[in-house]
Amino acid sequence: MSVAAAHMIALEHVTKQFAGKRRVTALDDVSVAIPRGEMVAIIGPSGSGKSTLLNLVGGLDRPTAGSVRVDGEALAGLTDDNLTRVRRDKIGFIFQFFNLLPTLTSLENVGLPLHLRGWPRKRVEERARELLTLVQLEARMDHLPDELSGGERQRVAIARALSVYPPILLADEPTGNLDTRTGQEILALVRDLHSRLKSTVVIVTHDMSVAGSCERTIALRDGRIVDDVRRAAPNPTRGEHVALQAD
Repeated sequence: MSVAAAHMIALEHVTKQFAGKRRVTALDDVSVAIPRGEMVAIIGPSGSGKSTLLNLVGGLDRPTAGSVRVDGEALAGLTDDNLTRVRRDKIGFIFQFFNLLPTLTSLENVGLPLHLRGWPRKRVEERARELLTLVQLEARMDHLPDELSGGERQRVAIARALSVYPPILLADEPTGNLDTRTGQEILALVRDLHSRLKSTVVIVTHDMSVAGSCERTIALRDGRIVDDVRRAAPNPTRGEHVALQAD
């Protein structure tokens, strides 16, 4: 059976090279499959290929060779418009440096992707309020980014990533720009959202405590997978689960 079968994310013999003064191989014949609903950490030293792998899964770059499939769909064969559709409908991105627009409030930042999808203003505001409540920022909806703490800005960024309740969340060092305590709070939030939404979550991280909280850890070195370990899933956060419905 193909490694792509019945998995949310599948890479088959993927190589990614970058041309410059010399050709650099960022990923070298990587094959890996991530089942639907799994929470996975990608670890490794700088230059190991972690972010390259995440960019390929997110459709932000294309492989030099091999196949990347998302929800059974081969990304290599898609036009730019269809690749944009996959990113828009199936993937939420969480970045280390938040990437919030400084002149927009929390509510406006979260609602922006929905405005770009053509949603009616009232519906956008309802969804943005729902998401900010989900990440426990109901008291910060009208605040600008520079009026928020680092942890609060990351919560806004997570809410924005969840705007359409995508089946995949990709996080690139989501706690890397935060102090230890705030990073732990953000990680707990991501775990709770994973439990609630049943999303497939892939986290690139240098932090072994982040990796240890995931169900699976994939280690890269020199563009190759050198370890792939599954462990018992952490206990989900207890409490009421919000009823969520994707559009």
